[in-house]
Amino acid sequence: MKITPAPFFGPPAAEHAAWTKAALSTRQADPFCCAPTWQLSFHEAFSPSRRLIIKEDSPDSVILLAETIFPPNEVYLTPIEAHWFFGCPLPGRRSVEYLSDMLGQFEEYYASPFTLVISGIRPGGAPAQRLIRFFGAKLDISLYGQGMQCAASLAGGMDGFLSRRSGEHRHKLKKEARRARERGVYFERVRPDTPENAQKIYSRILLVESASWKGLNHCGMLETPVRQFYNIMLQRLSAAQNARIIFARYENQDIGFIFGGMAGKIYRGQQFSYNVEWKNFSIGNLLQVEQIHWLCEEGAGRYDMGPLDGDRMAYKQHWTEKIFFNQTWLLRH
Repeated sequence: MKITPAPFFGPPAAEHAAWTKAALSTRQADPFCCAPTWQLSFHEAFSPSRRLIIKEDSPDSVILLAETIFPPNEVYLTPIEAHWFFGCPLPGRRSVEYLSDMLGQFEEYYASPFTLVISGIRPGGAPAQRLIRFFGAKLDISLYGQGMQCAASLAGGMDGFLSRRSGEHRHKLKKEARRARERGVYFERVRPDTPENAQKIYSRILLVESASWKGLNHCGMLETPVRQFYNIMLQRLSAAQNARIIFARYENQDIGFIFGGMAGKIYRGQQFSYNVEWKNFSIGNLLQVEQIHWLCEEGAGRYDMGPLDGDRMAYKQHWTEKIFFNQTWLLRH
């Protein structure tokens, strides 16, 4: 019998308990970006017309894919977030096996060959081994891309974090903090808990962004669809009070911000910016320190800073000591 879209296509549900649990309980390089907050926000902002394949048999068996068809009939089943490829579309321990079980349905539904795109693969890890075991004899597997992501342990609180930084970096941070304090800079912590609060906070964020080097060069959060992406994400984070935002202020005016979100006890940084008129006061560094102070007070375990690729990301090496290698594979039918 011909398979209809019903078994594996459908709009995203409001809540995905199994999906969230799988993202947090399996050893993902970037748990936040495996979870619904990141993935579904991307879908709504970047590609709302793509059909989603969301199957949640249990936290151990979760499939999260999106369909792309190029004329005349070239089919790709990719991660929902298919731009940076930070997350993994198979976060559960049995998800690779679950996908293998569904392969026959895909073969019957698609009249032409198709390609599975699987991201968030840690080389040598258990998911990589399972992909080779379950698909090595059925599909052609090749490397599409790879990158590095970085993180810092928050074990031992703020003192523990600082002990893992260089003496030069610690001295620099103290000097910068004293200088800013003497200038009159102070900080405000914000954790929006309603859509209305989230919208007000986002307006403040965008106002700072408009005066930053990114905003002035039209390459930041003010640009479409990135603007919509972070707005939707902040709305989702506010529902569970999982956003962590700090503003740097001077004379009751916002001059900088740092924005990220929690995935369990792991914080994932998203964006930070500051007014270019304050570029000589290391506002970005001070915001990082203030965020880490807050997270340590709450008992967070890890500070994820995202990709480490390229010279522009080199500053993250001063803040982190953990490196996660991520690969994206093509599995061609």
